Amino acid sequence: MPANQKSTPSHDPVRARRQQIAKWTLMANRIGYLFFAIAIVSFVLAFAFGFNSTMSSIIIAALVVGSILLAPAIVLGYAVKAAERDDRERGL
Repeated sequence: MPANQKSTPSHDPVRARRQQIAKWTLMANRIGYLFFAIAIVSFVLAFAFGFNSTMSSIIIAALVVGSILLAPAIVLGYAVKAAERDDRERGL
């Protein structure tokens, strides 16, 4: 490929991989926040109707799964955005 020709994401394997990672992090973010919403709703229901071991388990499990999904997804999402911004600043 000539030096003056810009590569598109479909032809550049790094950008194609970056797009794939961005897609997966977006999905992980949505699912992670969904689990946090489940934890909040479960907590409100348990607060209103009384806590028991089942509700506590649901709340804890939802918080753990949401945290496991969100922690790497947020970091990778910022990394992808920073890499894309750096590419734009360099004119790549």
